[in-house]
Amino acid sequence: MRERITYLLHDPRNFQLDQLKISKNALEVRNLKAAKEHQLTVGLNDLPTEIRDVLTQSHEIHIRWASAKPYESIAPFSSRVAPGLHVFFTPLRDNSARHLCPLLQDLFDEQLKCKSPQKSFTPLSPPSPRFSTSSSHQYHALVPDLSSFLTYINAKVCSNPSANSSSLCSLSLPSLRSVSFLDINYDAISHALVINAYWAGGPEKGVWNEVQEKQRSDDTLEIGVLNNEQATEKEELKLGGFLTVLGEHDEPKQTLFSFPSRHHPLSPLTSHYTFSFPSPTGLHPHAHITLPHSALTPPSPHRCSLHTYLTLPSAIFLDRYQFSDPLFLTSLNLKSLRHISGATDLEAPDYVVDEWGSAALFEIDVPNSKSKAGGSSGKSESKREGDFVVDIPLHLRYLTPTNSTTSGSPQGTVSLDIPHPILFWACVAEDGTKMSSSPFDRVNLGYDSLFGDRTYFYHLSPAGAISSGAKPAVGRLVETIHVPVLDLSHPLAHWIEWGTVMVVVLGAGWIMGRLWDVVGGGSAREEGSKKEN
Repeated sequence: MRERITYLLHDPRNFQLDQLKISKNALEVRNLKAAKEHQLTVGLNDLPTEIRDVLTQSHEIHIRWASAKPYESIAPFSSRVAPGLHVFFTPLRDNSARHLCPLLQDLFDEQLKCKSPQKSFTPLSPPSPRFSTSSSHQYHALVPDLSSFLTYINAKVCSNPSANSSSLCSLSLPSLRSVSFLDINYDAISHALVINAYWAGGPEKGVWNEVQEKQRSDDTLEIGVLNNEQATEKEELKLGGFLTVLGEHDEPKQTLFSFPSRHHPLSPLTSHYTFSFPSPTGLHPHAHITLPHSALTPPSPHRCSLHTYLTLPSAIFLDRYQFSDPLFLTSLNLKSLRHISGATDLEAPDYVVDEWGSAALFEIDVPNSKSKAGGSSGKSESKREGDFVVDIPLHLRYLTPTNSTTSGSPQGTVSLDIPHPILFWACVAEDGTKMSSSPFDRVNLGYDSLFGDRTYFYHLSPAGAISSGAKPAVGRLVETIHVPVLDLSHPLAHWIEWGTVMVVVLGAGWIMGRLWDVVGGGSAREEGSKKEN
């Protein structure tokens, strides 16, 4: 079993080497203010049978879970996905991994809307065959926490004395309760499961006080305490600090290395955004993404474009045909709908849609420097002076009727949770730039497969992201809206049901009558014409 633990210091000026205490097979960190990533590589033999069976039927599977609690991005862990559970999957053969949905329900939430990969997953089609290395199918569900995952690991892995599970259990319990994001990756080539967990700060005021130790003599555990240095090239990241391989080093070893990185953070002070739905939402809610004009400056002199990637549940959908009119797009501060996949049927009610939902990539129409200098120039709606608002019209599917006396929502409405979108600048790399892989870059995020392999991503932060690991997060990266639905407890609900049936029957009868008149009239005219002849 291999482990890599990386601490990224929030402020290297407050770090002293005596905060690290190393022994033969353990390293203690004391009062360390830092973000942390823990990577664990697990062999298939160390996993429960049901997990192993699903993995061996998969060409690749990538699970991403992100907390709805805002957190600060710090390089090199600056990439983001929408809150909730994401699964990117490529089957080994057609109709393989039929037990994937039951496993996901056991691991994360038994109420997941997942029947089978063929029915509930949506195709993740790349825009070009050049990008065919990405996963072929996508799934998302707004899972609020990892409580089910922790219960499963404790019951099926940690309680099994024959499994080599000690490191996995120390990662999972109890530290994963406060994790910012969790990645689980498997592919048929490596034949190993790689788990990455990231915390924006320590469990107590952003501080870490813990001991990391090897569980077995043949395990490999590498620990780094690093900070970001000034890189020579804009597209590179440089990390410096101390590395320790337990069992090999008697003291931390100094290190300094740089590497190209596809993902970069932008300052949350100048490059942030908010997400909201103006009330009343009705059947056609409008999603508003609000940015300060300071966020509209490209981060690179090379060709850059600002994008937003939306992940929508099946109850909400986009009408792709609306976004084919350039004038309409301009009025919304959008340039184009670059990609859409998933449940996009315009007529189907939510209770007959098997797919999890849909995902869409928009390019934002950033105003030029002249319009930025003079405000929005009437181009965009502004909530406050200096705001730039992107307006995305959405549509509500017909939902299953409910009873307001038991639903807990206002009469005639239900609550619907919409995860906040991801915003980023996509910039093309300069000719001659070496795009070698980074040991920290994340792939299979949904939107990254929609761009070429020479693209850099500069991520904006959601408003409310913490400014340091010691400060609490503000808000929640999920927007809850109340949408109309038929209330079965309403006195007129019964009449509405029967009234709808009667209108449909009368309408069908009227259409049949008109058809009969046309057919009968045509026959009469033909007969009259014969008599005249």
